[in-house]
Amino acid sequence: MPTFRDLLREAKAEIRETDPAGAEAMLAEGAVLLDVREPDEFEQGAVPGSVHIPRGNLEPNVENRLTDKDAAVVVMCAGGVRSAFAAQTLQEMGYGDVVSMDGGFNRWKDEGRDWALPVTLTPDQRNRYHRHLLLPEVGAEGQLKLLEAKVLCLGAGGLGSPAALYLAAAGVGTVGIVDMDVVDASNLQRQILHNVDRVGERKVDSAKKTLNALNPDVNVVTYDVRLGADNIVDIIKDYDVIVDGADNFPVRYMLNDASVKLGIPVVHGSIFRFEGQITVFDPRSGPTYRDMIPEPPPAEMAPSCAEAGVLGVLPGIVGSIQALEAIKLILGHGDTLVGRLLAFDASEMSFREYKLRPDPDQPITWENRDKIQVVELDGLCAPAPMG
Repeated sequence: MPTFRDLLREAKAEIRETDPAGAEAMLAEGAVLLDVREPDEFEQGAVPGSVHIPRGNLEPNVENRLTDKDAAVVVMCAGGVRSAFAAQTLQEMGYGDVVSMDGGFNRWKDEGRDWALPVTLTPDQRNRYHRHLLLPEVGAEGQLKLLEAKVLCLGAGGLGSPAALYLAAAGVGTVGIVDMDVVDASNLQRQILHNVDRVGERKVDSAKKTLNALNPDVNVVTYDVRLGADNIVDIIKDYDVIVDGADNFPVRYMLNDASVKLGIPVVHGSIFRFEGQITVFDPRSGPTYRDMIPEPPPAEMAPSCAEAGVLGVLPGIVGSIQALEAIKLILGHGDTLVGRLLAFDASEMSFREYKLRPDPDQPITWENRDKIQVVELDGLCAPAPMG
Protein backbone atom coordinates (compact mmCIF):
# COMPACT_ATOMS: atom_id res chain seq x y z
CA MET A 1 0.00 0.00 0.00
CA PRO A 2 1.66 3.29 -1.06
CA THR A 3 2.23 5.92 1.60
CA PHE A 4 1.68 9.65 1.27
CA ARG A 5 5.40 10.13 0.60
CA ASP A 6 5.23 7.49 -2.11
CA LEU A 7 2.33 9.30 -3.78
CA LEU A 8 4.12 12.65 -3.52
CA ARG A 9 7.32 11.19 -4.96
CA GLU A 10 5.31 9.65 -7.81
CA ALA A 11 3.52 12.95 -8.51
CA LYS A 12 6.76 14.92 -8.58
CA ALA A 13 8.28 12.39 -10.94
CA GLU A 14 5.46 13.02 -13.42
CA ILE A 15 5.40 16.82 -13.35
CA ARG A 16 7.70 19.78 -13.89
CA GLU A 17 8.67 22.10 -11.04
CA THR A 18 10.15 25.56 -10.89
CA ASP A 19 11.23 27.94 -8.17
CA PRO A 20 9.53 31.34 -7.54
CA ALA A 21 12.01 33.12 -9.82
CA GLY A 22 11.16 30.76 -12.67
CA ALA A 23 7.47 31.11 -11.93
CA GLU A 24 7.72 34.90 -11.98
CA ALA A 25 9.43 34.75 -15.37
CA MET A 26 6.67 32.51 -16.72
CA LEU A 27 3.98 34.88 -15.42
CA ALA A 28 5.72 37.78 -17.15
CA GLU A 29 5.41 35.82 -20.40
CA GLY A 30 1.66 35.31 -19.94
CA ALA A 31 1.33 32.15 -17.85
CA VAL A 32 -1.65 31.80 -15.50
CA LEU A 33 -0.97 31.46 -11.76
CA LEU A 34 -3.35 28.95 -10.18
CA ASP A 35 -3.53 29.19 -6.39
CA VAL A 36 -4.88 25.95 -4.87
CA ARG A 37 -4.70 26.94 -1.20
CA GLU A 38 -7.74 26.97 1.07
CA PRO A 39 -9.90 30.14 1.27
CA ASP A 40 -8.60 31.11 4.74
CA GLU A 41 -5.00 30.88 3.47
CA PHE A 42 -5.82 32.90 0.36
CA GLU A 43 -7.44 35.64 2.44
CA GLN A 44 -4.21 36.10 4.41
CA GLY A 45 -2.27 37.00 1.27
CA ALA A 46 -2.15 36.21 -2.44
CA VAL A 47 -0.30 37.04 -5.62
CA PRO A 48 -2.23 39.72 -7.57
CA GLY A 49 -3.93 38.33 -10.65
CA SER A 50 -3.89 34.70 -9.52
CA VAL A 51 -6.83 32.37 -10.10
CA HIS A 52 -7.97 30.83 -6.84
CA ILE A 53 -9.47 27.32 -6.81
CA PRO A 54 -8.99 25.31 -3.59
CA ARG A 55 -7.39 21.92 -4.23
CA GLY A 56 -10.50 20.08 -3.06
CA ASN A 57 -12.62 21.89 -5.67
CA LEU A 58 -10.14 21.68 -8.52
CA GLU A 59 -11.53 18.89 -10.70
CA PRO A 60 -15.15 20.14 -11.02
CA ASN A 61 -14.21 23.81 -11.44
CA VAL A 62 -10.92 24.21 -13.27
CA GLU A 63 -12.19 23.64 -16.81
CA ASN A 64 -14.66 26.50 -16.41
CA ARG A 65 -11.99 28.83 -15.04
CA LEU A 66 -9.02 27.81 -17.20
CA THR A 67 -10.59 27.13 -20.56
CA ASP A 68 -7.41 27.02 -22.68
CA LYS A 69 -5.72 23.70 -21.98
CA ASP A 70 -2.70 24.69 -24.08
CA ALA A 71 -1.94 27.80 -22.01
CA ALA A 72 0.95 27.76 -19.54
CA VAL A 73 -0.16 27.26 -15.93
CA VAL A 74 1.90 27.72 -12.77
CA VAL A 75 0.31 25.95 -9.81
CA MET A 76 0.97 27.30 -6.33
CA CYS A 77 0.02 26.21 -2.80
CA ALA A 78 1.60 27.14 0.53
CA GLY A 79 4.71 24.98 0.28
CA GLY A 80 4.68 22.99 -2.96
CA VAL A 81 2.96 19.74 -1.92
CA ARG A 82 -0.67 20.34 -2.89
CA SER A 83 0.49 22.12 -6.04
CA ALA A 84 2.40 18.98 -7.10
CA PHE A 85 -0.72 16.84 -6.80
CA ALA A 86 -2.79 19.55 -8.51
CA ALA A 87 -0.30 19.75 -11.40
CA GLN A 88 -0.48 15.96 -11.79
CA THR A 89 -4.27 16.16 -11.90
CA LEU A 90 -4.23 18.95 -14.49
CA GLN A 91 -1.94 16.91 -16.72
CA GLU A 92 -4.30 13.97 -16.44
CA MET A 93 -7.16 16.29 -17.45
CA GLY A 94 -5.34 17.30 -20.62
CA TYR A 95 -3.54 20.50 -19.65
CA GLY A 96 -0.33 20.44 -21.63
CA ASP A 97 1.92 23.08 -20.04
CA VAL A 98 1.71 22.84 -16.25
CA VAL A 99 4.40 23.64 -13.68
CA SER A 100 4.28 23.33 -9.89
CA MET A 101 6.01 26.08 -7.90
CA ASP A 102 8.42 24.57 -5.36
CA GLY A 103 8.22 26.31 -1.98
CA GLY A 104 4.81 27.78 -2.76
CA PHE A 105 3.47 31.08 -1.55
CA ASN A 106 5.56 30.97 1.62
CA ARG A 107 8.81 30.98 -0.35
CA TRP A 108 7.44 33.55 -2.81
CA LYS A 109 6.62 35.87 0.08
CA ASP A 110 9.90 35.22 1.94
CA GLU A 111 11.87 36.17 -1.16
CA GLY A 112 10.15 39.57 -1.21
CA ARG A 113 8.08 39.07 -4.33
CA ASP A 114 4.82 40.95 -4.98
CA TRP A 115 1.79 39.92 -2.93
CA ALA A 116 -1.22 41.61 -1.35
CA LEU A 117 -4.17 41.03 0.91
CA PRO A 118 -7.01 40.22 -1.50
CA VAL A 119 -10.45 41.76 -1.23
CA THR A 120 -12.71 38.99 0.06
CA LEU A 121 -16.37 38.41 0.82
CA THR A 122 -17.64 38.69 4.36
CA PRO A 123 -19.42 35.70 5.94
CA ASP A 124 -22.76 37.47 5.45
CA GLN A 125 -21.97 38.08 1.79
CA ARG A 126 -20.95 34.47 1.29
CA ASN A 127 -24.33 33.45 2.63
CA ARG A 128 -26.30 36.02 0.62
CA TYR A 129 -24.57 35.24 -2.69
CA HIS A 130 -24.10 31.51 -2.06
CA ARG A 131 -25.94 30.49 -5.24
CA HIS A 132 -23.60 32.71 -7.25
CA LEU A 133 -20.57 31.24 -5.54
CA LEU A 134 -21.67 27.76 -6.63
CA LEU A 135 -21.42 28.83 -10.27
CA PRO A 136 -17.85 28.38 -11.54
CA GLU A 137 -18.52 31.17 -14.05
CA VAL A 138 -19.17 33.58 -11.15
CA GLY A 139 -17.63 32.31 -7.92
CA ALA A 140 -16.10 34.64 -5.34
CA GLU A 141 -14.02 36.41 -7.99
CA GLY A 142 -17.06 37.22 -10.10
CA GLN A 143 -19.10 38.27 -7.09
CA LEU A 144 -16.37 40.70 -6.11
CA LYS A 145 -16.51 42.14 -9.64
CA LEU A 146 -20.24 42.68 -9.19
CA LEU A 147 -19.76 44.34 -5.82
CA GLU A 148 -17.18 46.69 -7.30
CA ALA A 149 -19.27 47.50 -10.39
CA LYS A 150 -21.33 50.62 -11.05
CA VAL A 151 -24.46 50.45 -13.22
CA LEU A 152 -26.65 53.43 -14.09
CA CYS A 153 -30.35 52.90 -14.80
CA LEU A 154 -31.98 55.57 -16.93
CA GLY A 155 -35.50 55.57 -15.59
CA ALA A 156 -37.22 54.05 -12.58
CA GLY A 157 -40.23 53.01 -14.61
CA GLY A 158 -41.31 49.89 -16.45
CA LEU A 159 -37.85 48.77 -17.58
CA GLY A 160 -35.81 50.36 -14.82
CA SER A 161 -37.86 48.63 -12.12
CA PRO A 162 -37.03 44.98 -12.88
CA ALA A 163 -33.53 45.85 -14.08
CA ALA A 164 -32.65 47.72 -10.89
CA LEU A 165 -34.20 45.05 -8.68
CA TYR A 166 -32.18 42.23 -10.22
CA LEU A 167 -28.98 44.26 -10.34
CA ALA A 168 -29.35 45.04 -6.63
CA ALA A 169 -30.25 41.45 -5.78
CA ALA A 170 -27.17 40.25 -7.69
CA GLY A 171 -24.95 42.49 -5.57
CA VAL A 172 -23.97 45.19 -8.05
CA GLY A 173 -22.22 47.53 -5.65
CA THR A 174 -23.46 50.86 -7.01
CA VAL A 175 -26.79 51.31 -8.78
CA GLY A 176 -27.55 54.78 -10.09
CA ILE A 177 -31.14 55.83 -10.83
CA VAL A 178 -32.03 58.79 -13.07
CA ASP A 179 -35.67 59.90 -13.05
CA MET A 180 -37.41 63.24 -12.48
CA ASP A 181 -40.98 61.92 -12.25
CA VAL A 182 -43.28 61.11 -9.33
CA VAL A 183 -45.09 57.85 -8.65
CA ASP A 184 -48.59 57.77 -10.11
CA ALA A 185 -51.25 55.12 -9.53
CA SER A 186 -51.20 54.34 -13.27
CA ASN A 187 -47.53 53.31 -12.94
CA LEU A 188 -48.23 50.43 -10.56
CA GLN A 189 -49.51 48.10 -13.27
CA ARG A 190 -45.89 47.55 -14.35
CA GLN A 191 -43.41 49.66 -12.33
CA ILE A 192 -42.70 47.22 -9.52
CA LEU A 193 -40.18 49.40 -7.67
CA HIS A 194 -43.13 51.40 -6.31
CA ASN A 195 -46.34 50.75 -4.35
CA VAL A 196 -49.60 52.44 -3.38
CA ASP A 197 -48.10 54.00 -0.26
CA ARG A 198 -45.67 55.95 -2.43
CA VAL A 199 -48.07 57.54 -4.89
CA GLY A 200 -46.99 61.15 -5.21
CA GLU A 201 -43.45 60.43 -4.01
CA ARG A 202 -40.39 61.11 -6.16
CA LYS A 203 -39.60 57.97 -8.13
CA VAL A 204 -35.90 58.04 -7.30
CA ASP A 205 -36.73 58.18 -3.56
CA SER A 206 -39.19 55.30 -3.87
CA ALA A 207 -36.66 53.27 -5.87
CA LYS A 208 -33.93 53.83 -3.31
CA LYS A 209 -36.17 52.62 -0.46
CA THR A 210 -37.05 49.43 -2.35
CA LEU A 211 -33.48 48.62 -3.38
CA ASN A 212 -31.99 49.32 0.05
CA ALA A 213 -34.62 47.12 1.65
CA LEU A 214 -33.71 44.33 -0.77
CA ASN A 215 -29.92 44.56 -0.39
CA PRO A 216 -28.12 46.87 2.04
CA ASP A 217 -24.80 46.04 0.28
CA VAL A 218 -25.87 48.26 -2.61
CA ASN A 219 -25.08 51.97 -2.76
CA VAL A 220 -28.08 53.55 -4.51
CA VAL A 221 -27.23 56.92 -6.06
CA THR A 222 -30.20 59.01 -7.18
CA TYR A 223 -30.45 61.77 -9.79
CA ASP A 224 -33.78 63.59 -9.61
CA VAL A 225 -32.94 65.68 -12.68
CA ARG A 226 -33.81 66.13 -16.31
CA LEU A 227 -31.03 64.70 -18.46
CA GLY A 228 -29.57 67.34 -20.74
CA ALA A 229 -26.48 68.10 -22.76
CA ASP A 230 -25.21 70.09 -19.79
CA ASN A 231 -25.22 67.17 -17.33
CA ILE A 232 -25.36 63.79 -19.08
CA VAL A 233 -21.59 63.35 -19.46
CA ASP A 234 -20.96 64.22 -15.81
CA ILE A 235 -23.70 61.80 -14.67
CA ILE A 236 -22.69 58.77 -16.72
CA LYS A 237 -18.90 59.13 -16.79
CA ASP A 238 -18.17 57.11 -13.61
CA TYR A 239 -20.38 54.13 -14.49
CA ASP A 240 -19.31 50.83 -16.05
CA VAL A 241 -22.60 50.02 -17.79
CA ILE A 242 -25.77 51.99 -18.55
CA VAL A 243 -29.20 50.34 -18.64
CA ASP A 244 -31.36 52.40 -20.97
CA GLY A 245 -34.95 52.67 -19.79
CA ALA A 246 -35.44 56.17 -21.20
CA ASP A 247 -38.88 57.16 -22.48
CA ASN A 248 -38.05 59.52 -25.34
CA PHE A 249 -35.97 59.56 -28.48
CA PRO A 250 -34.08 62.82 -27.77
CA VAL A 251 -32.60 61.32 -24.60
CA ARG A 252 -31.64 58.15 -26.45
CA TYR A 253 -29.69 60.02 -29.10
CA MET A 254 -28.06 62.20 -26.46
CA LEU A 255 -27.20 59.07 -24.45
CA ASN A 256 -25.77 57.42 -27.55
CA ASP A 257 -23.46 60.34 -28.27
CA ALA A 258 -22.32 60.68 -24.65
CA SER A 259 -21.73 56.94 -24.22
CA VAL A 260 -19.79 56.73 -27.49
CA LYS A 261 -17.66 59.70 -26.42
CA LEU A 262 -16.85 57.97 -23.11
CA GLY A 263 -16.74 54.37 -24.38
CA ILE A 264 -19.43 53.10 -21.98
CA PRO A 265 -21.63 50.16 -23.07
CA VAL A 266 -25.40 50.72 -23.07
CA VAL A 267 -27.92 47.91 -22.56
CA HIS A 268 -30.87 49.12 -24.61
CA GLY A 269 -34.47 48.04 -24.14
CA SER A 270 -37.79 49.14 -25.59
CA ILE A 271 -41.39 48.00 -25.19
CA PHE A 272 -44.66 48.64 -27.04
CA ARG A 273 -48.02 46.95 -26.47
CA PHE A 274 -47.04 43.22 -26.54
CA GLU A 275 -43.58 43.58 -28.06
CA GLY A 276 -40.11 44.27 -26.70
CA GLN A 277 -36.57 44.65 -28.00
CA ILE A 278 -33.18 44.36 -26.35
CA THR A 279 -29.63 44.88 -27.58
CA VAL A 280 -26.25 46.02 -26.28
CA PHE A 281 -24.46 49.01 -27.76
CA ASP A 282 -20.75 48.85 -27.01
CA PRO A 283 -19.09 51.70 -28.93
CA ARG A 284 -15.68 50.07 -28.60
CA SER A 285 -16.65 46.81 -30.30
CA GLY A 286 -19.98 47.02 -32.09
CA PRO A 287 -22.80 49.10 -33.55
CA THR A 288 -24.47 51.95 -31.69
CA TYR A 289 -27.99 53.33 -31.44
CA ARG A 290 -27.36 55.64 -34.39
CA ASP A 291 -26.35 52.63 -36.48
CA MET A 292 -29.71 51.02 -35.69
CA ILE A 293 -31.84 54.17 -36.03
CA PRO A 294 -29.83 56.86 -37.87
CA GLU A 295 -32.53 59.54 -37.60
CA PRO A 296 -35.39 60.14 -35.13
CA PRO A 297 -38.75 59.04 -36.56
CA PRO A 298 -41.58 61.54 -37.11
CA ALA A 299 -43.75 62.14 -34.04
CA GLU A 300 -46.79 60.46 -35.60
CA MET A 301 -44.76 57.28 -36.11
CA ALA A 302 -43.75 57.02 -32.44
CA PRO A 303 -46.82 56.79 -30.21
CA SER A 304 -46.05 56.41 -26.52
CA CYS A 305 -47.23 53.63 -24.25
CA ALA A 306 -49.56 56.17 -22.66
CA GLU A 307 -51.26 56.39 -26.06
CA ALA A 308 -51.02 52.78 -27.25
CA GLY A 309 -50.76 50.79 -23.99
CA VAL A 310 -48.39 48.10 -22.79
CA LEU A 311 -48.94 44.69 -21.22
CA GLY A 312 -47.89 45.05 -17.59
CA VAL A 313 -45.66 41.98 -17.41
CA LEU A 314 -43.79 42.81 -20.66
CA PRO A 315 -41.33 45.31 -19.14
CA GLY A 316 -40.59 42.72 -16.44
CA ILE A 317 -39.32 40.34 -19.12
CA VAL A 318 -37.39 42.94 -21.12
CA GLY A 319 -35.95 44.69 -18.05
CA SER A 320 -34.80 41.37 -16.60
CA ILE A 321 -32.95 40.56 -19.82
CA GLN A 322 -31.34 44.00 -19.64
CA ALA A 323 -30.12 43.23 -16.11
CA LEU A 324 -28.80 39.89 -17.32
CA GLU A 325 -26.84 41.52 -20.14
CA ALA A 326 -25.39 44.10 -17.74
CA ILE A 327 -24.25 41.35 -15.37
CA LYS A 328 -22.65 39.42 -18.25
CA LEU A 329 -20.76 42.55 -19.28
CA ILE A 330 -19.47 43.00 -15.73
CA LEU A 331 -18.43 39.34 -15.41
CA GLY A 332 -17.01 39.13 -18.92
CA HIS A 333 -18.97 35.91 -19.39
CA GLY A 334 -20.98 34.54 -22.27
CA ASP A 335 -22.13 36.05 -25.55
CA THR A 336 -23.72 39.44 -25.06
CA LEU A 337 -26.21 41.07 -27.42
CA VAL A 338 -23.55 43.31 -28.98
CA GLY A 339 -24.41 43.38 -32.69
CA ARG A 340 -27.64 41.47 -32.13
CA LEU A 341 -31.19 42.78 -31.63
CA LEU A 342 -33.44 40.39 -29.71
CA ALA A 343 -37.12 40.93 -30.47
CA PHE A 344 -39.76 39.41 -28.19
CA ASP A 345 -43.45 38.99 -29.04
CA ALA A 346 -45.49 38.18 -25.93
CA SER A 347 -48.59 37.31 -27.98
CA GLU A 348 -46.77 34.58 -29.88
CA MET A 349 -44.28 33.87 -27.06
CA SER A 350 -41.52 34.05 -29.64
CA PHE A 351 -38.01 35.47 -29.84
CA ARG A 352 -36.37 36.59 -33.07
CA GLU A 353 -32.82 37.78 -33.55
CA TYR A 354 -31.59 40.36 -36.03
CA LYS A 355 -28.02 41.32 -36.88
CA LEU A 356 -26.90 44.90 -36.33
CA ARG A 357 -23.86 46.29 -38.10
CA PRO A 358 -21.94 49.57 -37.83
CA ASP A 359 -22.66 52.13 -40.52
CA PRO A 360 -19.31 52.94 -42.19
CA ASP A 361 -20.56 56.48 -42.90
CA GLN A 362 -21.60 57.17 -39.29
CA PRO A 363 -19.44 60.03 -37.96
CA ILE A 364 -20.27 59.50 -34.26
CA THR A 365 -17.92 56.65 -33.42
CA TRP A 366 -15.44 55.65 -30.73
CA GLU A 367 -12.60 56.43 -33.13
CA ASN A 368 -13.95 59.99 -33.50
CA ARG A 369 -14.78 60.39 -29.80
CA ASP A 370 -12.68 63.52 -29.35
CA LYS A 371 -14.78 65.33 -31.96
CA ILE A 372 -18.19 64.37 -30.55
CA GLN A 373 -20.33 67.21 -29.20
CA VAL A 374 -23.31 66.13 -27.11
CA VAL A 375 -26.34 68.22 -28.05
CA GLU A 376 -30.05 68.02 -27.33
CA LEU A 377 -32.66 67.01 -29.88
CA ASP A 378 -35.75 68.28 -28.05
CA GLY A 379 -38.83 68.82 -30.15
CA LEU A 380 -37.88 66.45 -32.94
CA CYS A 381 -40.18 63.61 -31.95
CA ALA A 382 -42.72 62.44 -29.44
CA PRO A 383 -41.92 60.16 -26.49
CA ALA A 384 -40.53 56.81 -27.52
CA PRO A 385 -42.56 53.63 -26.97
CA MET A 386 -41.04 52.62 -23.65
CA GLY A 387 -43.73 52.57 -20.96
